[in-house]
Amino acid sequence: MPFARWSLKNDRPAIEITLTDASGQKKTRTLLADTGAGDAQDQFDLVLHMLDCAQHGGVFTQSISVSGAFIGNHPAFDIYVEIPLLGYREQVVAVGVPYLPPDFDGIACFRFLNRFTYGNFSDKNAFGLET
Repeated sequence: MPFARWSLKNDRPAIEITLTDASGQKKTRTLLADTGAGDAQDQFDLVLHMLDCAQHGGVFTQSISVSGAFIGNHPAFDIYVEIPLLGYREQVVAVGVPYLPPDFDGIACFRFLNRFTYGNFSDKNAFGLET
């Protein structure tokens, strides 16, 4: 099974995804892996900056009501996300917000993380995903 592991960022679990813009340029984004962000039934997988959603092929689908750190209605986008280390490329729903947690480019919510087996896999200084 494919496996990917990333070092903790400021002692918090992080994963890296790749987004592709209209010109084909790939950009790596570091997301906070937050199993407490949302639940399995939420309508979105990721929280990204609105500019990332627009610049990386995001197609606006609807406004979604969000609670927690980003209370209010926010635009939702269908966007393709890659995790090259896992051979993963799927279309997911990202909520676009005007600001993000310091030191991160977004949040990978529980609905997204729940597609994988995840955890520290016996390395207290890392976070990993496995398909």
